[in-house]
Amino acid sequence: MKSRSIPLREVYVWEMPVRIYHWINALCITSLCITGFVIGNPPAFMRGTEAYYNYWFGTVRFIHFVSAFLFFFNFVFRTYWGFAGNEFSRWYNFIPYKRSQWKEIFDVIKVDILQVTHNKIDSIGHNSLAAFIYFITFLIFLLQCLTGFGMYSAMSSSFLPKMFAWFVPLMGGDMAVRQLHHVLMWGFILFAMVHIYLVFYHDYIERRGITSSMIGGWKFIEEDVIDRHDNPEDSTKN
Repeated sequence: MKSRSIPLREVYVWEMPVRIYHWINALCITSLCITGFVIGNPPAFMRGTEAYYNYWFGTVRFIHFVSAFLFFFNFVFRTYWGFAGNEFSRWYNFIPYKRSQWKEIFDVIKVDILQVTHNKIDSIGHNSLAAFIYFITFLIFLLQCLTGFGMYSAMSSSFLPKMFAWFVPLMGGDMAVRQLHHVLMWGFILFAMVHIYLVFYHDYIERRGITSSMIGGWKFIEEDVIDRHDNPEDSTKN
């Protein structure tokens, strides 16, 4: 029987608000992509029943709009938690402003893309490349809200969509906004595919419980990595 001789320590990385945000976000994106695809390419078929029983497209639109509102307020909460959460969820992790973060970005590229090495990355939370990509996705989330609510403002009397009505003329009209909204949807789909692959890939090569950490919050980190994290001054001296 094989066993690991490397001493590991449990670290509570992802707080419950982050985990709840993650799964609500995943559910919303899945719902928005499916319903958005149907709205953009509605199936052209009719059945010999009363119109009352054929209101499936209205139901699809309703699900899309409810998911959009939930997605927006969930995103607003995550923006707040980037200031109120623990050290692993703070915004300064997502923007590479230090040399060490850029070095880690290139180290992760060697592992994930070039695959010239399988060395573990010392980050306890998100590695610097993943964090930077997540920051870019947050900007895309914002752009998707601008395009979506901008289009919805033309048919809604609600206060929230009307706040985004200015975005449509700024982008040159409804058609341009609709096309951008559609392209961003495919960006979400591609991101989800790569994200799921890399989560399982890093779970396999690092064995730190990355997948289960987004359910329970705990990761299993080598003690020397934790020591370097807690005492960065000592690691730079060595």
